[in-house]
Amino acid sequence: MSNARLMPSPICLVENVNGSLSACKDAIEFLSRIHEPVVVVSVVGLYRTGKSYLMNRLAGQQSGFALGNTIESKTKGIWMWCVAHPYKEGHTLVLLDTEGLGDVAKGDSKNDSWIFCLAVLLSSTLVYNSRGTIDNTAVEKLHYVAELAENIKIRSTEVANEEEEEEDFKFVQFFPSFTWVVRDFTLELVIEGKRVTEDEYLEFALQLKKGVSKKVSDYNLPRQCIRNYFPSPRKCFVFPSPASPENMTRLESLQERDLVPDFLEVTGRFCDHIFHNSVVKTVKGGHRVTGKLLGHLVKIYVDTISSGKVPCLDNAVVALANLENQTALQEAFKAYQIGMEKVKNKFPVGVDDISSEHQKFSSLATSEFMKRSFKDEKQEYLKKLVEKVDMYYAGLLQENVMASEKKCRDLLKNLFSDMNKWLQEGKYSQSGGYELYCRDRDTIVEHYCREPNKGVSAEAVLEEFLKEREPEANSILCMDNKLTEKEKQIKKEKEKVALLEQKMKEEEEKHIENERMLKTEKVRHEDMVKQMQEKFNKELEQQQQEMDRAIESKLKEREEMLKKGFKQKAENLEEEIKKLNNEKECSRGGGIFKDYVMPFLRPLVEMVPNLLMQRSMLKSLKKGLKL
Repeated sequence: MSNARLMPSPICLVENVNGSLSACKDAIEFLSRIHEPVVVVSVVGLYRTGKSYLMNRLAGQQSGFALGNTIESKTKGIWMWCVAHPYKEGHTLVLLDTEGLGDVAKGDSKNDSWIFCLAVLLSSTLVYNSRGTIDNTAVEKLHYVAELAENIKIRSTEVANEEEEEEDFKFVQFFPSFTWVVRDFTLELVIEGKRVTEDEYLEFALQLKKGVSKKVSDYNLPRQCIRNYFPSPRKCFVFPSPASPENMTRLESLQERDLVPDFLEVTGRFCDHIFHNSVVKTVKGGHRVTGKLLGHLVKIYVDTISSGKVPCLDNAVVALANLENQTALQEAFKAYQIGMEKVKNKFPVGVDDISSEHQKFSSLATSEFMKRSFKDEKQEYLKKLVEKVDMYYAGLLQENVMASEKKCRDLLKNLFSDMNKWLQEGKYSQSGGYELYCRDRDTIVEHYCREPNKGVSAEAVLEEFLKEREPEANSILCMDNKLTEKEKQIKKEKEKVALLEQKMKEEEEKHIENERMLKTEKVRHEDMVKQMQEKFNKELEQQQQEMDRAIESKLKEREEMLKKGFKQKAENLEEEIKKLNNEKECSRGGGIFKDYVMPFLRPLVEMVPNLLMQRSMLKSLKKGLKL
């Protein structure tokens, strides 16, 4: 099956017109339909260095991204190709081909900086493509990396200003993995008479010089930035020329047999490395990015740059979390509604039926919310979900009560229809009529009690119905000449006792209902605590992995600096490692769960009594209206 099943050909993601960047609506719309995790690979490099060819090979296609065969740069802005990941099922590979850097036709180097900055911000793997060798000129041309500290902020301006602390040492936590591709490489991979690997060749080219002069400082700056910002291990691939000079102009149409075998071998190794080692794109905090979220990220970053501001990782995550959490809230509530709709169609039902279904679908809603939400640290959106579910449930409880009342009243009305007719015919007005009346009424009540599926209001409606007919029974009793006054008085007291017993029966039914609902709600509460703890632990684990990656990379860098005699740089790295370890320990303490989650959960215990009180108030109001 073709890898291009998602997108037949690349489309423009970020348009660059006269130095102004804007996100392309069609591309964002396409990404919004991808709900699976994305592995994002960006390629950057000087214009006309063959970036697009490599991206076409990653897409499993001969052509797609425009190659061009003249000195004019073909790719403007950032182009995107979404294909099914060849090895990771349920993942999408997003390939981003960026506009060539250093294009003299643009005349605006700041524009290049923003293109490079976006490639770093959006990708999980950054491929830098150059031609010839990794000499000082090649490294100097990657000066954009030295501008990242000015073009990207980790925290919001307000927080950064408060602490006045340089935070670019944390870039390694959040930046993509780095791969340097050297095209048309003609040298031997030999350093000081010893054969080296491609990766060793790259690390040799990134070695620092000792000294404090401006020349040494300028030499070290881009190298230091690459070493500090991009996590180890950094990868390198050196490609020979793919074809003879005369064939280079039609590279896109050449068959594999027309290409140099060594070039094909390196291309295969490069593609395998990208497919197997490029990870899912994450945002600060370790949350995995879907196509939909990537579209939001593009819009957030491009709009920020267009407004003249500097992209901020924290601000982007907050904006992204708000969008995703709102969607998570809606989807979770929808899941609850759909589930409870099935119960609603069966109204009236008993309290066990409605409360157990509520517990089941409330747990499902919480689970659905937890799957999509992230960084809801103060439980703002979960609280809204709980409130929406509770309001909806309160409404369902009332609807169930009303359905039960209607069914019970209709049932009693039908059962008493013959008695009402006999009343009009005077059957109970004769001597001994009260005994007949009681016998017929009690038979009907027994019939009513045997009727199944009357719902939660069976006893209440019966008590209300009998009370309404009390004057009628008293009137028949008074007219019955067969009974003495004393017997009438005894019968009257007996009626009152029967009504009181029915009232107590109704109260007992309410008490049992409330106990069952409280029990169910306790289970729901415990389930929510469990799910929130699991979510918290998962997010904490993601943050820890993010920090571990940064610490591991800095430990390797520190070891390298000590080996090369850069004592001061090694000490600086030791200080950075210490800061990261302290931050890791602080986050492991679970302060957020204790400070925000637990206080939020405590009021949930009072939720059912409130629901029951609301039900009671509605009932009292209805009785008041009747009066």
